[in-house]
Amino acid sequence: MKISARELLGALLDPGSFVSWDRPPVAVAASAEYCEDLLAAAATAGTDEAVLTGEGLLRGRRVAVLACEFGFLAGSIGVAAAERIVSAVERATELGLPLLASPTSGGTRMQEGTVAFVQMVKVAGALAAHRAAGHPYLVYLRDPTMGGVFASWGSLGHMTFAEPGALVGFLGPRVYKALYGKSFPEGVQTAENLYHNGVIDGVVPVPIFRRIAHRALNVLCDGPLPLPENDGGPYRSKEGAASLPTGPEERGGPARLDTGDVHGWQSVLISRRADRPGIRELLRHATDRVPLSGTGQGELDRTVVHALARFRGQPCIVFGHDRAGQSPENTMGPAALREARRSMHLAAELHVPLVLVIDTAGAALSREAEERGLAPEIARCIADLVTLDTPTVSVLLGQGTGGGALALLPADRVLAAANGWLAPLPPEGASEIVYRDTRHAPELAAAQRIRAQDLRADGIVDRIVSEYPDAADEPVDFALRMVAAIADELAGLTSRSAADLLTARQLRYRRLGLGS
Repeated sequence: MKISARELLGALLDPGSFVSWDRPPVAVAASAEYCEDLLAAAATAGTDEAVLTGEGLLRGRRVAVLACEFGFLAGSIGVAAAERIVSAVERATELGLPLLASPTSGGTRMQEGTVAFVQMVKVAGALAAHRAAGHPYLVYLRDPTMGGVFASWGSLGHMTFAEPGALVGFLGPRVYKALYGKSFPEGVQTAENLYHNGVIDGVVPVPIFRRIAHRALNVLCDGPLPLPENDGGPYRSKEGAASLPTGPEERGGPARLDTGDVHGWQSVLISRRADRPGIRELLRHATDRVPLSGTGQGELDRTVVHALARFRGQPCIVFGHDRAGQSPENTMGPAALREARRSMHLAAELHVPLVLVIDTAGAALSREAEERGLAPEIARCIADLVTLDTPTVSVLLGQGTGGGALALLPADRVLAAANGWLAPLPPEGASEIVYRDTRHAPELAAAQRIRAQDLRADGIVDRIVSEYPDAADEPVDFALRMVAAIADELAGLTSRSAADLLTARQLRYRRLGLGS
């Protein structure tokens, strides 16, 4: 039997101490059918959204709390829920409070499309700021915690525990079967298995987590305690309470906008052409190339490429998905994301810009990927990028599926090829969730606004680089246009201070989905 959000808060906090921080959910664009779904969900769950936030006392200590309500549309996170989470995290940071979060969710709210998917960026950014301010963040995963929720705020805790028997993973078993025609291996996406493989810190019921959280906060919040004066005996525990503007407007230059009305599904099919130019074609038009390999700690993933290079004289570190190294049986795993973070850290340490290239059909879906921490690595990449102390440019070159794409997205400037696209799942997977078949994939591709033109209108993409009509038919000319566009963006970004860039980037992703 699933624990509701209110039951969780009642078991975790001191009796009667919870004070809600929630305001009415922000308005989002919704069809009549979706409005009916929201009303029915509120009636079923007894909450006005999929998350409750506030503060309370844990054994006398003041703490901030976030708790998902699975009864509200399977705990899915859309714009309104994400805004509530971010507002609470920011308030906890301002008040200097430790934060306890308990997600339980099927992931992104499919009814709101890609704009809901990218909300995970601003959630991760708010948590990164909370952590950077030195405040503890403890997570308790409930059954189930899946998808973008696990790959963002579910995986960013200083300590992470889970409910016994909880289903915890990146991709839901039903969607996996619909996409690949076979069942996901049993016993992989369980809290116990992730604990045994070092992905989370333990599997305990709520009363034990309350005890663990109390002990952890004693250590993390109270500082050294004085030794008793009499005999130098053991320490005594202290129980008392402790008391992004949007990027610049589209600039002129070599990258012309493609204003053609290409259907989302058409872009998906075009992006899947085997002869479409990828990151290696871009690097062929770079100078001073110095290839890099692996994490530097004994891991290597052939589905990604990273290098030092100059694009039209602009120095940078380049990291991205290599479409030539990917296949249905070989997609990016946790090691690829650790290589991405190596590139991020190099860029920050060497004070050079970072260029990230997105071109992936999705991250690895396997027992090994789950057990080696795929979802936590996605979350760490997002958090690192939002707070990175160097200029960043992200390039949506082709396919942009799932967390593997989102991990490389939150840059100062985001470019897209005219037929690039971004979505939480391939349209076939979204169709399976919404309609329980894959026949509605073209319809979902349009409804979810995944294509480059829609992403630009929604503030996710800043600039579109044309294809005439398809990059695969003009690989050299397209690569030259993209390299010129990247160089133009790098030149503009490097003229600004690091502090200005960081402030603008965080505000940019903070505002996503809220309109102008």
